[in-house]
Order: sequence, then C-alpha cells, then structure tokens
Amino acid sequence: MSDTLRAAFWMIGAIVSFISMAIAGRAVSFELDTFEIMLFRSVIGIAIVWTAASLSRRRSEIRAQKMGLHGIRNVFHFAGQNAWFYAITVIPLAQVFALEFTSPIWVMLLSPLILGERLTRTRGIAAVAGFIGVLIVTRPSPETFEWGLVFAALAAIGFAGSAVFTRKLTRSESIVSILFWLTVMQAGLGLVCAGFDGDIALPSAESLPWVTLIAAAGLVAHFCLTTALSLAPATVVMPIDFTRLPLIAIVGVLLYAEPLDPFVLLGALVIFAANYFNIWAETRRVTGM
Repeated sequence: MSDTLRAAFWMIGAIVSFISMAIAGRAVSFELDTFEIMLFRSVIGIAIVWTAASLSRRRSEIRAQKMGLHGIRNVFHFAGQNAWFYAITVIPLAQVFALEFTSPIWVMLLSPLILGERLTRTRGIAAVAGFIGVLIVTRPSPETFEWGLVFAALAAIGFAGSAVFTRKLTRSESIVSILFWLTVMQAGLGLVCAGFDGDIALPSAESLPWVTLIAAAGLVAHFCLTTALSLAPATVVMPIDFTRLPLIAIVGVLLYAEPLDPFVLLGALVIFAANYFNIWAETRRVTGM
C-alpha cells in the first residue's frame, strides 16, 4: 500500500473523529456547560494519554520543561475549544466547520509575531481570499448576526494560536509530553472555570459515554491527522480533510434538520482554495520548483 493511500485512510479516521466529537458535544450540551465538558474530557484524556504512554514505554518523554509555552498553548486551545463547543450548539454544524477552516489563515498571520516567520505576498493573498470566504459564509448584517458565528471564528483563532505554540514546542518536546500537559493543564483550567460558580454538574450515566467519546475522539483525530501529514504532503492531505464539510452538512440535515446553505459551501470552498494556494506555493518554494 502506498504512503498516499495510507494517509487517506488515516484522514478518514480523523474526519470520523471530528464529526463524532461534534455529535457528542451536542448530545451532552443539554446537561453540561462547555467548561464542564472540557473538565471531564480532560480528566478522561489524562487517563488515556498516561495509559498509551505506559503501554508504548514512552512515559519517560513526559518532562516538566517549557511549562510557560505549554501554559500559553493550552490557554489558546482551551479558549478555542470552549468557543467551538458553544458554537456547535447554536448554529448549523456546517457553518462551524466552515469557519474552523480559517484556522490555517490565522496561523499565517500569527506566525510572524510569535515565530518570527515572514509574511510573504503569497500568504497575504491567501489571507485576503480567506477573509472573503468568511464574509461569504457569515454574510454579516444586523438581520443575520448570530453569536454562534462569532464564537466559531474565535474558535478558529484559538486553534491557530494553539497550533503556532505547538510548532514552537515540537522543536524540543515530544508529542507525548505535549498531549500529557494539554490534558493536565486543561483539566485544571476546566476545574477553575466550571467551579467558579460553586456548582459543577457531574455527567449522568447517559452522558458519560458521550463525554468519553469526546475525550477519545479529540485525541484520535489529532493523532490521525499528524500521522497522515507524516505520510503525505499537505497538498494531498488537505483536500481529504475538506470532505469534513459536506459530510457534516449531511449529518446536520439527517440528525438535526439543518438546512443546506449554498453560501456556506461556497464560502468554505473559497477558504479552502486560499489555504490550498498557500500550501501549494510554499511546497514549490521549498522544493525549488
């Protein structure tokens, strides 16, 4: 089996995991708030990462170094994930996923500030095109304004900040260490935020499997995505990842009777084109073609 085909199979795993997390997030939203979801997801995640690290004999890779960077990364991710969980409960899933695809564009804009990377003309063009795609998806006006759209956009920014600091951490830290401190720190943040009002709801017997699915799906999705990118270039992987949007749109129609909005699909296509153009240009630059 070729590496490209193997990457495609790993991406199927990532897509199924991302969609499963959205469905599970909606299922528990009627009982738990976003902070409580993050708390219990992270506690279960600690057990999953610790067990996996032990079974693979990689527990020694977990080190208490670069804690400042871990902290900043996890604040970004915690904020983005909370915004995402809120957005999936108040606007159609296709809109959330479409705006989530702007995350690479925010990475382009944040990288010069955090990583010292240069904002090239190609990246600038991609950023402008991506913003046009956002305008097509959201069609901002007083009549169409939804807080869910704002939170979906904020989620993309949070994920972008997390990605930038993850890139910085991978220069010295292993993925096992990054995932371990992600779950530990976000469990702490979830406990503080969920307990701020002195009332933390525990998941019921009906909700516990959904919370467990959220924890497992989140970790599996990112592992599958990382593995796929290690097997094939982003120019191959990204078009496969984009199939998340039509699939989640179908899920929205079948499970939640959400209407199919052609403007969401069109805007998402523009956002995808902007991302793909940047990846294609960067690949040509690196290979000297």
